[in-house]
Amino acid sequence: MSEPKKILAVLAHPDDESFGMGGTLALYAKQGVEVHLVCATKGEAGEMDPEFLQDYGSIAERREAELRCAADVLGMKNVYFLGYRDSGMEGTEANRHPQAFVNAPMDEVVSKVVHYIRQIRPDVVITFDPVGGYHHPDHIYIHQAAVKAFHAAADPAQYPDDLAPFQAGKLLYHIFPRGFIRVGVRILKLLGKDPTKFGRNNDIDLEMLAGDADYPAHYRINYSNVAELKEKASNCHASQQNFGTQSPWLMRVAQRFTAVKDQFMQAYPEVKDNFRARDLFVGS
Repeated sequence: MSEPKKILAVLAHPDDESFGMGGTLALYAKQGVEVHLVCATKGEAGEMDPEFLQDYGSIAERREAELRCAADVLGMKNVYFLGYRDSGMEGTEANRHPQAFVNAPMDEVVSKVVHYIRQIRPDVVITFDPVGGYHHPDHIYIHQAAVKAFHAAADPAQYPDDLAPFQAGKLLYHIFPRGFIRVGVRILKLLGKDPTKFGRNNDIDLEMLAGDADYPAHYRINYSNVAELKEKASNCHASQQNFGTQSPWLMRVAQRFTAVKDQFMQAYPEVKDNFRARDLFVGS
């Protein structure tokens, strides 16, 4: 009997897996692919209404429980935490915390991700794009660590331990089109709202995001058959679903642009920008 195909997502916080690429993860899990998640933090810096902390000792405890709920819904095989603290956004107190993820030595983080790549032996590794989707410091840091680990895991001279070196087949970045953000920025300005202070904590600069270049969408994965699983997994993260008063209409615009499709760029092995596929395992 052949080994099942495997996907390893390397992300930063509880809810990244569901609010982002959850449809794709659920789709492949339902097809029998082993889906694993490495999560750098437990989301300690996330805001949370007091009602969500009932029966929980901390924000981290609540958010871990939400992630495990979502992982079960999405059909994940395993969730692994790296044990770092949520760094929050740049300039915040959380970002300066000595245990904040972004303050951890990069070499240490890479070694931990290398361990899981060698242990799981995935066909596909997925992480954030180079700007972390919306410039969250933790997203950018785990992206950098995942890229380094992807290549280092195959090199027996790097991070030697009791596990054999392993070269994963593909490294993909989860991306999203900037078009709906550019539309949103224009609408916010017409409404007299400040697009540089968006979200629950007014700490997301949509104008900066609108200026980011679009990454090539090498893969477009239609997850319409499991869309209800993505929604159910997202609902597990109840404490994080209040994105702020400006958000509901923008989320509807985003859904119109993205429909029930996730998009990914292939970073390794390199492909031509005009490469297009509808299955992450094409060529594997």
